Amino acid sequence: MREQLDTLLALSTENEVVEFKEAKNQFDKDKLGQYFSALSNEANLKGLANTWLVFGVKNDKSVVGTTITDAQLNDYKNEMAQHTSPRLSFELAERLEINGKQVILCKIPAAPQGQPVSWKGHYYGRDGESLGALHDNQRARIKIQNTALDWSAQIITDATINDLSKEAIDFARKQYIEKNRKIENDINSWDDASFLNKAKVTIQGKITRAAILLLGKPESDHFINPAQAKITWILKDKDNIEKDYEHFGCPFILTINQVQQKIRNLKYRYIKDGTLFPDEVEQFDPYIIRECLNNCIAHQDYTLNGKINVVEREDGILTFSNSGTFIPESVEHVINADAPESRYRNPFLANAMVNLNLIDTTGSGIKRMFNIQRKKYFPLPDYDVSNKKVQVSIIGKVLDVKYAKKLAQLPSLTLQEIILLDKVSKARKLTNEEAKELKQKFLIEGRKPNYHISSIVAINTDEKEQYIKNRGFKDEHYKKMILDYINKYGSATKENIDQLILDILPAVLDEKQKSNKVRNLVYALSKKDKLIENKGTGRYPKWLLSLSKLEKPDKF
Repeated sequence: MREQLDTLLALSTENEVVEFKEAKNQFDKDKLGQYFSALSNEANLKGLANTWLVFGVKNDKSVVGTTITDAQLNDYKNEMAQHTSPRLSFELAERLEINGKQVILCKIPAAPQGQPVSWKGHYYGRDGESLGALHDNQRARIKIQNTALDWSAQIITDATINDLSKEAIDFARKQYIEKNRKIENDINSWDDASFLNKAKVTIQGKITRAAILLLGKPESDHFINPAQAKITWILKDKDNIEKDYEHFGCPFILTINQVQQKIRNLKYRYIKDGTLFPDEVEQFDPYIIRECLNNCIAHQDYTLNGKINVVEREDGILTFSNSGTFIPESVEHVINADAPESRYRNPFLANAMVNLNLIDTTGSGIKRMFNIQRKKYFPLPDYDVSNKKVQVSIIGKVLDVKYAKKLAQLPSLTLQEIILLDKVSKARKLTNEEAKELKQKFLIEGRKPNYHISSIVAINTDEKEQYIKNRGFKDEHYKKMILDYINKYGSATKENIDQLILDILPAVLDEKQKSNKVRNLVYALSKKDKLIENKGTGRYPKWLLSLSKLEKPDKF
């Protein structure tokens, strides 16, 4: 990010996609929203992924510094998400230091394809350095992007409003009122066709694929063939054998409730452990069920002609899956950014679902799911985004009591730290940056890829014995054991050394890694330290003390 800032400061002047603001201690939210709208729209028009707004730098690019706090930044983020349409916010706001002065680098996402970004109902753009209204032709250029690229926005010429479910339309109207209480009387005065246009489910009275998915009669699904409007619920026992199933189709706005009611949301009773855990909770939080279902509908790649699957296992695992690649960079990126994604597979469908109060685009849904599981001491949601599908598994029970105690007894852990520790507990790979972060905070020890919890965490969670087993001993300890064995018995074969060392090597090593460890120890003693030498033949080594060791018996 420092390199990015240096690049921006090297520009000869501001332009349509870069803005410098002095903002010594605050910035007017309304003005910020106008700049946000303008920069986002300009990024779209120029084919860029994002633009930049820099606080603490004057127009002449002299660094004056800013004292805007993290609390103020969070306030700005929330304000952007509340009053932009579609709802967007900063992808990141990073604090940097130049010559002892604080500068904040804000990354603003480009307007989604087909959706110019407005601030409080007005669209803004840039003409060089100047802020102004977004020209009609520019707004049209962004809007027309939808027609060619968005499957869900396509018009079905043969379909009419009679192909939509009246019950689904009435429920959609209630949802729309819930989101727009201030104009409830106006909404009630609209006829169905007007309501669907204003809710952006239809386009100028014409039925879209999104309208069929959300509001279509069950028999109307033929309009979107070969795509499928189907959600399948499957119940399996603990051995993964199917016991029951049911298919659900259009209209999805009603199907969501039907699928949720089908899921057997049993109560989970905790084993009492002082005041560590509550007595009883639902296995699956209703919010998580709805969030996962709605995400599957909004982000399904309908061109792949697959269906949405909900698999419930009797041993307390609920899995949701939909077709299509995972568009964001990663799940961790979504959580850390704490802002809406700038790209959607089905932007028209997603926007309709936002208007009908089914989903939000503030980027908080996945993060809220993680926090719900965290507060219940359950394993965090597990995402698999391979093979052109997105699958998320929700575990409705405590799998590892010791891991749950870590979370309960170390309440100062951040969500990011818990996500990384969850990876360690599941033996998942950490990136170099993730491992560095945990090591700097003394939460893990060990070498890549065999990390384990640190002594500090172990002391707090009564895992001191497991910590010692994971950590093992220093190499000098193992070397001394080998030398002591040879000194006492005159020699040692490979089998002798294996029996002596293998069982006490770090528990996080697998069998192959343990074997390599022993080989490296013997190599170091013979070639580097020159304390032992091989007097065996071929594949049958026989290690004896070398002359140098016999002359200096105190070594090691």
